[in-house]
Amino acid sequence: MADIRVQRLNDTQFRVEIHEGASRTIHTVTASSDDLKRYGAAVQPETLIEKSFEFLLEREPKESILRAFDLPVIEQYFPDYPNAIRLGLAQQ
Repeated sequence: MADIRVQRLNDTQFRVEIHEGASRTIHTVTASSDDLKRYGAAVQPETLIEKSFEFLLEREPKESILRAFDLPVIEQYFPDYPNAIRLGLAQQ
């Protein structure tokens, strides 16, 4: 299982490090306040970002995840993201 570390850089940007074994990747995610409300209104933004990366890692290796992207981009690649992330967050 990957170790996902999320650091809030400012109101809209997050730095995400994914560690698996001896390798790691670093990503920058931008999430507006509207994005945060849409996908995870009831949770801390860092939790939403972490769960979003868990979602991505279930579908692709860390090396395939874009290095910088806006949170809604996930939905463009994976149309089931909004429902899956809300369901996943509700079950925690």
